[in-house]
Amino acid sequence: MKIRPILATAVAAAVTMPALLLSVTPAFADDKPTAQTQDKPSIAELEKAAAAATAAYDDAVEAESAAKAALEAALSDTSPLAMAAKAAKAVAVEAATAKTVADQAVLDAQAAVDALAETATEEEKTAAATKLTEAKADAETAAAAKTTADVEAVEALDARDDERVAAARKLDQAQKATKAALADKTAADEALAKAKEEGGDDGEDCVPEADLTTVVTGLPSTVVAGTKVVFNLRVTNGTDKTMDEVLPFAYVHATDRSGLKTIDDLVHLQWSSASSSKWKTVDNKHYMDAISPLKAGTHADIKMRLTIDASAPAGNGVTFVAGDYFNDDGTCGGNPDLEGYEFLIAAAGSKPGKVDDAKPSTTEPNTSDLKAQSGAPARRVSGSLAATGSSSAMSQLALASGAAVAIGGGAVFLVRRRKAGSHA
Repeated sequence: MKIRPILATAVAAAVTMPALLLSVTPAFADDKPTAQTQDKPSIAELEKAAAAATAAYDDAVEAESAAKAALEAALSDTSPLAMAAKAAKAVAVEAATAKTVADQAVLDAQAAVDALAETATEEEKTAAATKLTEAKADAETAAAAKTTADVEAVEALDARDDERVAAARKLDQAQKATKAALADKTAADEALAKAKEEGGDDGEDCVPEADLTTVVTGLPSTVVAGTKVVFNLRVTNGTDKTMDEVLPFAYVHATDRSGLKTIDDLVHLQWSSASSSKWKTVDNKHYMDAISPLKAGTHADIKMRLTIDASAPAGNGVTFVAGDYFNDDGTCGGNPDLEGYEFLIAAAGSKPGKVDDAKPSTTEPNTSDLKAQSGAPARRVSGSLAATGSSSAMSQLALASGAAVAIGGGAVFLVRRRKAGSHA
């Protein structure tokens, strides 16, 4: 069967080219109708993203080469600042020699005065005294010249060294930029290759299914580091057909306040089912055990637990949820969107007081007459990752891109190739 990784390839491309995020994947752009998020990025669009990543990498390699040449030039003895430092040092050496000579002249003149005989004439005494005075004046001038020359030599050496340090730093930055650009290029190439590979399989496509919904309730909009919060994930089959196997998907991603430092290792997500109160960690594919089956018009509830280590800094978090389904007849599909529930992380010991629940979007949920398997009414909601109620589009983009890096492109979208007795 062919798998269509609608959001997987889009997010992978977004990690490579954040600007492309807005043009290729409407689900991550401004708030738009959910139907627009179901369009699969074309091979041509992914090729464009890969080409842009390659161009960015080539530019980074060129910039690194230029930075390396600049450092080599700065380290050369023939660079302007190096030659100026050398000349200033030579002047300082000459000034030091001149001062030594002048100081010796003072000593000699003083010795001549001291050696005058008692029978020396006034003319002889006057001449010796005059010579000593002149020697002392020359020594003072030589000392001042040496001080000036020493200062100028130090300044010239500092200027040369500062240029070399700055050039070394630029090369280090250029090397890091090249490494990052290579990683982005690799991600874009892999996303393109995967799309081509999956698009080339024979068989039936997995399809987006907007009526398979995942809704989080009870997740606070602010969570204090060092605490645990329990909330509910409801998976609803809003279609008129039974889904033989539904795989709930959940992933939590967090950063510090800057949005630049990922702190995923300090946040932990677990789940438990109605049949077992034991907490289980969401697997490395971000899936929970399958719901088999999920009848038409019913829902299933999964208890979730979010734990934030006490060492976590204040920051921002988002819990993504989705669901995939597989039927015994080979049909498959899942959510066309990832629902993102944003929350703030407060520093350990904070007292945020009463806070509202995290919301997936500003879109009002539509009530329906769906009935839960347990007999309770279900609710349908619409929304997308772009509309999570965030006051900062940039932090939303940082969370989305960071999540894409952490999860990996293949784990973001709704469906996986179904294998006998397992899911991937």
